[in-house]
Amino acid sequence: QVQLVESGGGLVQAGDSLRLSCAASGRTFSSYSMAWFRQAPGKEREFVAAITLNLASTYYADSVKGRFTISGDTAKRTVYLQMDSLKPEDTAVYYCASIGGRLPTGWGSPKSYDYWGQGTQVTVSS
Repeated sequence: QVQLVESGGGLVQAGDSLRLSCAASGRTFSSYSMAWFRQAPGKEREFVAAITLNLASTYYADSVKGRFTISGDTAKRTVYLQMDSLKPEDTAVYYCASIGGRLPTGWGSPKSYDYWGQGTQVTVSS
């Protein structure tokens, strides 16, 4: 069992930056791959970024590539999402997710992940 707790959301203006954190507890952090998803009102949950269990590889949605950076700290059992050049369309609840072992083939689908955090709200004003 893995427990995930997100933090770092807030209200910012377009062009600002935020860093989200996802603290993991439970089983060995290094044996899980991690991802961030987001869900805006009235929309489906969408993939944002993922990082492999050894923190060696990262994947991004086209909409955030070049602006967002996912990283991890094994010692702190925490995954981060650095969000720069934020846009109003980035407004959503951001969720941290994890899956044991390697990232699955369907790493962009919410159905591929076993554990989820409660989410943190990010609001970007224009």
